[in-house]
Amino acid sequence: MENKENSLPRVTFYYRKSRAVGNYSVEFIFKDVANRLNKYIAAKAAVSFYESKGLLKRIYNSVEAVFRQGDVNHITGDVNFIGILLQKRKTIQTILDCGHLESSKGFKHAVIKFFWLYLPVKRCRYVTAISSATKNEILSYVSCDPDKIVIVPVAISEKFKKFDKPFNKQNTRILQIGTAPNKNILRLIEAVKGLSCTLVIIGKHQAVYEEKMKEYRIPYSYSWGLSDDEMMKQYQQADIIALASTYEGFGMPILEGQAVGRPVLTSKLSSMPEVAGDAACLVDPFDVSAIRMGLNKIIEDDTYRNKIIERGFENVKKFDPQKIAMSYFDLYMKTLNFKSCAESQAS
Repeated sequence: MENKENSLPRVTFYYRKSRAVGNYSVEFIFKDVANRLNKYIAAKAAVSFYESKGLLKRIYNSVEAVFRQGDVNHITGDVNFIGILLQKRKTIQTILDCGHLESSKGFKHAVIKFFWLYLPVKRCRYVTAISSATKNEILSYVSCDPDKIVIVPVAISEKFKKFDKPFNKQNTRILQIGTAPNKNILRLIEAVKGLSCTLVIIGKHQAVYEEKMKEYRIPYSYSWGLSDDEMMKQYQQADIIALASTYEGFGMPILEGQAVGRPVLTSKLSSMPEVAGDAACLVDPFDVSAIRMGLNKIIEDDTYRNKIIERGFENVKKFDPQKIAMSYFDLYMKTLNFKSCAESQAS
């Protein structure tokens, strides 16, 4: 009798070798997808032997990937170049964002565009983008059939649950996740100057931010390398989640804040309005006064604050992990030329 696992479609999830610090981990997203689909697929994790660093190591990782193929090959992001040598008809590329292109110029920009975007898109069956903003970015760089790019958003972890806490108007605790240049920290610091608040920053230490907060006498705390439980406590202790970013491929702090029951202030640019829905205060991230006005509105207007909190609980339902896992399963079935889950139920 044939072993049930041997009869399931074999899906290889290709992961980069994670660096100790300095990047956002996507592994947990797709490990969760694989776990949720364990009745439907035989999942295999293929982690690159070397970090994505240097020409020879990247060539080795690309050749190694050829010998680890399944019935479906799913490259989960960051190392998209390893898909160039894989079988096109059964390869799916997840592209998280195009930020690396936005921040590069000249020869480096051309190399990244060709090997991380152009060839990977051309040499795969489907591309998944985590937002329509990312899909539009991809299409602005690579000419391809728009239907080849399927939007599958990031799921909100079930660990993030409602946690009641009285809102503190006297000393509002504003939580900022991330310190990369796109996070717009200096403008946020300018915006909170003079407010009765504490600014809590989670991310790699940047002396320029700390110096500016000291100059403006803003009470603050700075943390880095927190565990999942410690991160959860930060959300629970916060009064406002701030993500006035100039660029995001998605913007997970928006959903995480909404799920915990915190009002969110975020940018009206990039993917953030799409992720936030009608459940956040949207501002122009390049306008310090707009950021300040948004924070003041959340702090002072109880009706408005409670409204976006309640809408947040509804918004996160669109990012249910099981629903998103089944979206990937449908795409795997299409890659195998099988009926999708929805088509099977309809018939």
